[in-house]
Amino acid sequence: MNTVRIVGAGSIGTHHAHAARQLGWSVTVTDVSEAALERMRRDLYPSRYGAWDEAITQLSPDRAQGHFDLVIIGTPPDSHVPLALAALSESPVAILIEKPLAPPAATVEQLAARAADSATRVFVGYDHVVGRAAQMIARELAAGVVGRPLTIDVEFREHWAGIFRAHPWLAGPADSYLGFSEAGGGAAGEHSHAMNLWQFFAEAAGAGRVRQVQAAMDYISTSDGAAYDRLCLLLLRTESGLLGRVVQDVVTLPAELGCKPGADAVILRRPDQEDDVRIIHKTRPDDFIDELRHIERCCRDGVPSPIDLRHGLETQRLIRAAHETARLGTRITLDLAPPEGGDGAPIRSQQHV
Repeated sequence: MNTVRIVGAGSIGTHHAHAARQLGWSVTVTDVSEAALERMRRDLYPSRYGAWDEAITQLSPDRAQGHFDLVIIGTPPDSHVPLALAALSESPVAILIEKPLAPPAATVEQLAARAADSATRVFVGYDHVVGRAAQMIARELAAGVVGRPLTIDVEFREHWAGIFRAHPWLAGPADSYLGFSEAGGGAAGEHSHAMNLWQFFAEAAGAGRVRQVQAAMDYISTSDGAAYDRLCLLLLRTESGLLGRVVQDVVTLPAELGCKPGADAVILRRPDQEDDVRIIHKTRPDDFIDELRHIERCCRDGVPSPIDLRHGLETQRLIRAAHETARLGTRITLDLAPPEGGDGAPIRSQQHV
């Protein structure tokens, strides 16, 4: 990778611009809003990284001509699929689409089909699964260090005040897609890292794909027009029968994430033994640098990735199923098509008993 175009000059675009520059790549940032480009240049980037990097080029979308090795799409979810389809026509080496892949009800079959017929690798930005902690856990599961798991729990309990501190131009949820479940926001969409991690660990343990979904969601509507799920609780069962739980919310304060600032921990507990605690030191910028390094390595070596499009499609289908089962008050069974095809097979409801 040598050249990258980042679509979107918001918080995520700023993170990726810095990460790419740390790797020595040439960076061009495009945005339909000149105000967003200026805010990135004058405020976001300097406040996070000390000073604006003059090597970064900023352009309106129509002026970003030529070939780029990597296209990163860091815009609201409802624009992801159209922008990814347009990027595929440029034949970059890779495309990275920020999570969630699309709003819950969006049609993504065309993107899946086009990507399958293209030499371009398409990734979805669930960067936690390529982080050092998650990779360590996956290796331990695959090696059977803890035996065959009987259950898996993943929780993302985090008040989204931190998100709005990172987006100071937003007064609150109603000012963006974040405050609208149908646009890809709310707890189910914004914290879908938890669903994605659960799927990743289940596959690493040899338990297969999610087969059944049952959700309890707490939806609210606010006086300024927002309508979103603030709590998303899932019971999941895989095709092999593994049963587990996912909890995502935007209300827990202080957040229950990480072992301490600047570090993750992997803790192996066994009866009558000392805990095996492994501390993994990292910073927030490391998450994005590691993600881009991972993409470069996968493209260079032609190896599969846990952030390949097929995994993003699986999580997209799970988000959609969560809203559907909450609406119906039923358990949902997923018809499991081959993972590389379409956006996954249809879902069908099944009365909960």
